[in-house]
Amino acid sequence: MAADLQRIDAYWRAANYLSAGQIYLLDNPLLAEPLKLEHVKPRLLGHWGTTPGLNLVYAHANRVIKERDLDAIYILGPGHGGPAAVANAYLEGTYTEFYPAGFQATSPRRHRARSTKAASSATRSSTRTARRSTIPA
Repeated sequence: MAADLQRIDAYWRAANYLSAGQIYLLDNPLLAEPLKLEHVKPRLLGHWGTTPGLNLVYAHANRVIKERDLDAIYILGPGHGGPAAVANAYLEGTYTEFYPAGFQATSPRRHRARSTKAASSATRSSTRTARRSTIPA
């Protein structure tokens, strides 16, 4: 049980990191160099206040789906919580199924539309994904 909690915590922290990067950073997401002002977005997309909670619910919902072999779906709007949906879709592999090349250099509007589509696809396929997910049962 302790190992399961550690894996869920690690997943949650990874989702939070990916979400924060989407919200705040234009460049240098792996912090390969010291963070500079030009790496930070002048206008934020998403909202940090909603993100950790959405990521926590997502991690535990997937745990319960897998543990109980449930047919369930996690529905979340693309608004301020969009970065959380995209982070989880990426971590569980759904995003890469739809966009194998990953994020492309696009305008923010086009990127937002692609992110929303991937997140929507992830919520529709959550049962399939949760059953193969790395989150422990």
